[in-house]
Amino acid sequence: MNRSLNHVGTAALDCSTERSSAVARTRGCSGFALAVVILAMSLATSCTQKTTSKLTVKPTAFGAAIVESSGGKQIAQTGSLLPQPLVVQVNDDKGTAVTGALVEFSGPSGVTFDPANALTDSSGQVTTNLTLGGMAGRYELTASTTDKSHKRVDLNIEEIALGYQQTLGRQLNDQYCERCHTPESTVERVSNYDNLEVKPHPFTEGETLNKITDADLAAIITHGGPALNKSALMPAWGNTLSKSDIQALISYIRAVSDPPYRTAGTVYAKN
Repeated sequence: MNRSLNHVGTAALDCSTERSSAVARTRGCSGFALAVVILAMSLATSCTQKTTSKLTVKPTAFGAAIVESSGGKQIAQTGSLLPQPLVVQVNDDKGTAVTGALVEFSGPSGVTFDPANALTDSSGQVTTNLTLGGMAGRYELTASTTDKSHKRVDLNIEEIALGYQQTLGRQLNDQYCERCHTPESTVERVSNYDNLEVKPHPFTEGETLNKITDADLAAIITHGGPALNKSALMPAWGNTLSKSDIQALISYIRAVSDPPYRTAGTVYAKN
């Protein structure tokens, strides 16, 4: 019995010694082995990135014009994904949709496209999801294709990015203003525009609203239309909205104006 116990104990001791030696050997090499693994992974990643950057989509057809199907002049907060994708279409010189034409998207720093380039589908269209940059303003984007002579054909598209104050103004517009100032009805809200004898100006109507100063807009919003001899159908919001709320609403109106409202110091995002 003792002989068996001693045998087991000796074997266990030998195994323990071997394991310790193995661990020591492993520890001695671990730094080198880890470095080799990291280097290999870095090289693999580098090769993958280089391969990806070199991949280009080759067109199988060429068009003569590129037009916007949908997705332009959307409004969203800075750094966010636009609610609707941007869709463009390539046509030939007869206005017929072209399948297999290459479309490439570009824009200011910070703007991302998914995908950034693609071939037109059977309807001649390419769809991309667009994320705005971190600067508030109007983003001038470009969708490009090439014709049969390899001449570049461009389509300019505009999207609007709202800063914090403008986003607050948009929320106030949705809550208090849109029902009367927006002619189109939605599932969520039926417009009251057609029921009003004097039609309110949509906030995108820059031809009119750009001529009104910030002070006058504040007076109209605070005290109602009669404050500036405007329609009495415009109610006074001074008891509902704070001064900072009114300034946010004005900031939103200026941001979405079409044509754009331009003053000294206004920043516009460009290529």
